[in-house]
Amino acid sequence: MINNETEILEKLEETLKNIKEKNPLTHCITNSVTINDCANAVLAIGGSPFMAEDAEELEEVVTIADVLVINIGKLSKDQVEAMKISAKTANKTNTPIVLDPVGVGVTELRNRTTLDLIENYDMAAIRGNISEIKAIAKLVGVIDENNTAKGVDVNIDDIITEENLSANGELIRELAAKLNTTILASGPIDILSDGETTIAIDNGDDMMPLITGSGCMLSSIVGSCVGGSTPLEGSLAAILAMNIAGEKARAKVDEKDEGTSSFRAYLIDYLYKTNAETLVNESNIKIL
Repeated sequence: MINNETEILEKLEETLKNIKEKNPLTHCITNSVTINDCANAVLAIGGSPFMAEDAEELEEVVTIADVLVINIGKLSKDQVEAMKISAKTANKTNTPIVLDPVGVGVTELRNRTTLDLIENYDMAAIRGNISEIKAIAKLVGVIDENNTAKGVDVNIDDIITEENLSANGELIRELAAKLNTTILASGPIDILSDGETTIAIDNGDDMMPLITGSGCMLSSIVGSCVGGSTPLEGSLAAILAMNIAGEKARAKVDEKDEGTSSFRAYLIDYLYKTNAETLVNESNIKIL
């Protein structure tokens, strides 16, 4: 268990160094809407993207991969089968799995698929918005409240604020402990927990949700960072890299009086320029 912010920030330099040196092969089963952005984000952070989902080659791909990222954003029967084959192989080869449960809580298909994955396969990390994380908590009996996600976006009633930060932190800690995984709930304030250490991250920019794929990109770089580190330290490096890149991209857009398309390009630029000194100096985190 990590007891203070300084202790975990000191690990960022080693975490980023390991990612750059290992160049983790990041196998992403993601959705066609965001696949190109996810691949570019993985490259920018120092990983090597591999986007395979044909059942014929999945066992071979997962066997050589450093991490598997499963994103349920655009489900099909073939893709669900691909996810199960990949997850089964990953558990056999001790390859960490990062799950992005896009839209869980919205449809029965997404609920069944998410529940099947978390009940039958070991997940190193789960990354979703707070509505998605609460939906999982309801599915596994951690909470009994009814919450409905707004499509793939967070429900306005679920948004993490200073006022509900402590309660949401405890919920995420409890869920992480129950599922024996690391959970990253992203939003205006992000919460990260491995069931013991729980961290609030107050970085990022409100332009980030205005581009398609920012969440999918984050899950993909969480994958690369976990593939080159531990789930907690890798997830923290990923969320800080993404959020601080978002802050810098917004500043550049405002300086040049540009819009969301330029923001998207600058976001990847600043992910590529990520370094430990910037993350340490510009992070705004606290242990809950």
